[in-house]
Amino acid sequence: MNQSSAVAQSPTSTQALDVQAFINERPISSLQWSTVVLCFLIVFIDGYDTAAAGFIAPALSKQWGVAASMLKPMMSAALIGLAVGAIGVGPIADRFGRRRVLIGSLLLFGLFSLASMFAYDVTSMSLLRFLTGIGLGAAMPNAITLTSEYCPARHRSKLTMAMFCGFTLGSASGGFVAARLIGPFGWQSVLLVGGVVPLLLAPLLMWKLPESLQYLVARRGGEGVRPLLRRIDPAAKSIDSAVMTLPEIVKVKSDSAVAVLFSPGYPIGTLSLWATYFSGLLTIYLITSWLPTLVANAGLPIEQASVIGGMFMFGGALGCLLMGWVMDRFEPHRSIALAYAISAVLLIVLARHSGDLQGMKSLVFAAGLFINAGQSALLALAAGFYPTQGRATGVAWMNGIGRFGGIFGAYFGGSLLAMGWDFRAIISALAVPAFVAAGAILVKTLQRPAI
Repeated sequence: MNQSSAVAQSPTSTQALDVQAFINERPISSLQWSTVVLCFLIVFIDGYDTAAAGFIAPALSKQWGVAASMLKPMMSAALIGLAVGAIGVGPIADRFGRRRVLIGSLLLFGLFSLASMFAYDVTSMSLLRFLTGIGLGAAMPNAITLTSEYCPARHRSKLTMAMFCGFTLGSASGGFVAARLIGPFGWQSVLLVGGVVPLLLAPLLMWKLPESLQYLVARRGGEGVRPLLRRIDPAAKSIDSAVMTLPEIVKVKSDSAVAVLFSPGYPIGTLSLWATYFSGLLTIYLITSWLPTLVANAGLPIEQASVIGGMFMFGGALGCLLMGWVMDRFEPHRSIALAYAISAVLLIVLARHSGDLQGMKSLVFAAGLFINAGQSALLALAAGFYPTQGRATGVAWMNGIGRFGGIFGAYFGGSLLAMGWDFRAIISALAVPAFVAAGAILVKTLQRPAI
């Protein structure tokens, strides 16, 4: 009698069902599609709230009567919170589940985004942005992890990155929302949208978002897996009698999820991912935090400055889709390195077109396409690199360590402005970390985990 390779016969005649093989061998079900869509919505509003500070910065500078360079603490505060949220919550999600962390993080950053509307100076805004950032930092890596775990291996990269497009689209939409709302309603309206939407989304997640199947097998002995498998394939046989297994589970001396990141076969990959993500976020967050201000300082209206900033993230959304397709067909490390290298060249060209509005829009869009393609691809790469019991921690810690690059970029941009650097000098300098990211990801190929 023929059986699916997901089901094996044990010596005691009890069937063992490999949950990952079960997912890989079947068409994508409505449960899996809904999980991808819900995670897309999570990272969309995450991206919107993460980028909000950069879009309201020119208005804050004008209303509070402070130089743009004095907003450095506000720009850095959310990124510090993002790092704290990612590093702190990753191990929690590997122990207690992805679903709870996602819902809790959404509530957290929604509430503090609303509270940020009442900030009255740089100090109060910085504190509230830090608290908002903790929730933002917890949400995105767990959305990446959950999506990856529900996708068949043959479609994992493109579906995970299509989902992550929500982050870049959310970030980009902030520029267009700011351009529409700040004039008639003030900068507070941008934060109002960023607070209300996640609070409305949370009840939908409580109702519809499933827990990770792999987490349920690795941490709960398969409890709750069978109803979810029946939703993926109602016609599948032996679900009720089979013992749920997950061959990818890695044995380490410690039960800690963090220990998985440095177990045999993982250290070089872990450190390479950290270095690449750090360098990429340094570039991206300096651009998203200060590009509207740089453009405004160059003499363009605030509305045009916000639109140009939004073009960077819209290019990134297209880059996510293209890179997902590329990663499922070509060697991913070389593809990612090439994307970073092309973005570095485009930044050098952009720096020499500061007086050409249409040329700036096109070059910002193209630079955003390539650098965000490489950066978002790292999340899919990390989710596939680590095993289940360390996957959320691996993705989250890469994200958290990388956030310090974002913090440095946001702060460094303000310092360069204070030193008198202009658009051309700052944008040219950003080619350096983009080239570093290209080299660092190639180092990861020097070591492969033995699962």
